[in-house]
Amino acid sequence: MAVSNNIIAVLNFIALLCSIPILGSGIWFASKSDAACIHLFRYPLLILGFLVLLVSLLGFVGAYWYKEGLLGIYLCFMAVLILVLVVVLVFAFVVTRPDGGYAVAGRGYEEYRLAGFSGWLREKVTGSENWGRIRVCLQESGVCGKLDEEFVTASDFFMAHLSPIQSGCCKPPTACGYQYVNPTMWINPTNPTADPDCTLWGSDQSQLCYNCSSCKAGLLGNLRLEWRKANLVLIATVVVLICVYVIACSAFRNAQTEDLFRRYKRGWT
Repeated sequence: MAVSNNIIAVLNFIALLCSIPILGSGIWFASKSDAACIHLFRYPLLILGFLVLLVSLLGFVGAYWYKEGLLGIYLCFMAVLILVLVVVLVFAFVVTRPDGGYAVAGRGYEEYRLAGFSGWLREKVTGSENWGRIRVCLQESGVCGKLDEEFVTASDFFMAHLSPIQSGCCKPPTACGYQYVNPTMWINPTNPTADPDCTLWGSDQSQLCYNCSSCKAGLLGNLRLEWRKANLVLIATVVVLICVYVIACSAFRNAQTEDLFRRYKRGWT
C-alpha cells in the first residue's frame, strides 16, 4: 500500500501546484479596475483556487500518513471541485461568447454596443440597481484620466488601441461627430442625434460618458476579454486535475486491493 500512497501523495502535490495558476488568475482578475467595481466577478476564481489548494493538502496528508478515510474524503471533494470548475468554464464560455464590439472607420480602436453582449451579463452588470455604484467606482478608478497623460495629438489618439472601457466611457461615440480637443474633452458635435449617447456626453471629468450605454458595453467588453484570458488558464488546469484525479483513483483502488490481499494472506478475513 505504501507505493500506491506515495503515488497519490505525488499526485496531490501536483494538484496542489495546480491551485497556484487558479489563485494567480483570481488575483490578476480581482486587481483589474473593472472587476474591482463588480463584486460578483471579483472573488469566484480566488475561492475556487483556495478550495483546490485545501483539498489537495487534505489528500497529501492522507496519502503521506496512510489515512484511508482522508483519501476517500479527498477523492469525493476533488470530484465535486472538478465538476464545479467544468461548470464555471462552460458557463463563462457561453456568457462571454457574444461580442458587442464593432470596427470604426479611421480608428485604431473598436466601439461597443450593449445589445451585442449576453443578456445575463447585461442584467447582472448594467441593471439600474447596480450601475450607480459601478459608475462611481469607475470614475474613482482614474481609468480615463490616464489617457490625457498618454496621448497629445488627435492622430495618435485615433490610432490607439484603447481598451473597451476606455473606448466606451472616456469619449463620445464617433457617430456623434464631436471635435477632438484632448482624449477626455470633445466639443461641437456635428450629428448629435446619431446616437442617444451623444446627449449624455459631457467633458466634465465626473461626467464624460459614464452614463452612456457605450460605457456599460465597454465594461462588458473588458470583462469578456479578461474572463476569456482566465479561461485559458482554467482549461489547462482542469485538464491536469482530471488526469491527476483519474490516476489517483486508480492508485487508491490498487492500494485497497493490496491491503485486502495482504489481510487475506494473514488470515484476517
